[in-house]
Amino acid sequence: MLIERTFSTQGVIASDRFDCWREHVLRTYAPAEVHSDHVANFAASQRIVNLGDVQLWTMEHPSMTLSRTEKLIRRSDPELYHLSLPLQGTMRLTGFEHEAAFERHDLVLHDTSRPHLMRAITGHGERAIQGTGLLIPRKLLPLPENAVDRLIMRRLPGREGLGALLAHFLTQVAGDTSSYRPDDGTRLGTVAADLLTALFAHALDADGSLPPETRRHTLVLRIRAFVQHHLHDPHLTPGAVAAAHHISVGYLHRLFQQEDHTLAAWIRCQRLERARRALADPAMRDTPIHAIGSYCGFTHASDFTRAFRTTYGIPPREYRHQAARIVA
Repeated sequence: MLIERTFSTQGVIASDRFDCWREHVLRTYAPAEVHSDHVANFAASQRIVNLGDVQLWTMEHPSMTLSRTEKLIRRSDPELYHLSLPLQGTMRLTGFEHEAAFERHDLVLHDTSRPHLMRAITGHGERAIQGTGLLIPRKLLPLPENAVDRLIMRRLPGREGLGALLAHFLTQVAGDTSSYRPDDGTRLGTVAADLLTALFAHALDADGSLPPETRRHTLVLRIRAFVQHHLHDPHLTPGAVAAAHHISVGYLHRLFQQEDHTLAAWIRCQRLERARRALADPAMRDTPIHAIGSYCGFTHASDFTRAFRTTYGIPPREYRHQAARIVA
């Protein structure tokens, strides 16, 4: 299971819940002013999942406003990008002399180093705001900060393309941390940073203005994101990947010469890792092993079993039994 921290006002007397929440925000995010019309009984909870240098959070709370002023930023600034994915309720951000509104499943970026006012508002018939997102150090993203600045408070769709892939990643990891090992956290943080960088590079559409090494890196990230989205396809070959990105197979191979694996080897590793997680997932315990292999892009059950045993030292069926005993 991934390492995570949880917080809830449920065990606090009603009159103290809002003050308790404000202190929690200050400790886990950054100094901020928090206000709400629900001070008398502020029922709120948050989970923070440790992904190495990246933190994945989920949150549920009543309508509230949160502001970061110049004075508070001078007091303390963790220099983080804050990515939000509202799942219930809406969000309004004021800053940079304008205001922007965001609906459910919009990806929203703001920055702890810049003054802003965030209003989270419940919709008709909704009792609480729900959402998930990332806190990620600015230095982890390989894009120039002045380029990323153009995306702050800009709507990034979370239902299509790379935005949908990132949104799915956030909700999947947050929804079931038990199917991962603690040492998976850092690797998942790298995946999160890569997906975010690929989304930003796509949204900026600024490849021509980025340094050559950054252009190469962001293209590799987009290719990796494409592969993750199509792992189930048995026809996912270097030729198919190159065609989807309008580059030659030769150039694709040159891109991956600087990576740890060839593209074909990396695709195989990702398929096997997805299969390993599926085999360990209690929700998929009744799914036939050959179906899991097919779901991960292996056309023949024997090929899947052989590859899995070579990589993990035991066949898929035995791995599933061991994982089930650990959970029990």
